[in-house]
Amino acid sequence: MTSGQGGGGQYPGPEGQPGQGGPPQDWNAPPPQQPYGQPYGQPYPGYAPAPSAPAGQGAPPAMERPTTVRAGIGAFLATLILGLVGSIVTFADIDDLVTQELARSGAEIELTDDVIRSAILIGAVISLIFVALQLLFMWFAWKGHNWARIVLWVIGGLSVLSGLAGLSTGTALGGFLTSLSVFQLLLTIAGIVLLALKPSSEWYRYRSWQRATGQG
Repeated sequence: MTSGQGGGGQYPGPEGQPGQGGPPQDWNAPPPQQPYGQPYGQPYPGYAPAPSAPAGQGAPPAMERPTTVRAGIGAFLATLILGLVGSIVTFADIDDLVTQELARSGAEIELTDDVIRSAILIGAVISLIFVALQLLFMWFAWKGHNWARIVLWVIGGLSVLSGLAGLSTGTALGGFLTSLSVFQLLLTIAGIVLLALKPSSEWYRYRSWQRATGQG
């Protein structure tokens, strides 16, 4: 048996002769192999553990726009369309509207025909601006901005209060316009409720997370 075999732990001496001393001073033993079955991330002796992803920090599953959001914003849009139809019907006969306003305000303050017409036109322009703003809020709510949903809640709540007050006082609107007002009231309430349901709230939270992380 040669000197390099066996369990003697012999290393070559200075002249190539077998020796019984330890390994050379500049010789470093390799690190021990990781045993099979050792859990991943178990550090070697003297080594730091491998980094791992923090628990609970993973991305939430992708969410599509729920039906409650689609139906809720659709209800607000339908309310807006009915309001435009009612305004068109109201302003279709502006002469009759001016006559009614003159008769209503004649005992309190003297108004001319031109003043009333100007006031009606200014009111129509303001109404169109308000409609445009509502459409803008609906668009942002459709894209998942929670602040726009809150604005729609506020507008819807004011509309419901105004509609209930108008119906309770028995304002003479005519059969057609009264029916439109009732449908608007019901659609507005439906829109508020649908956007407040749990699937809607979860989707808005998901969209907020997407924008916060730059993924949406």
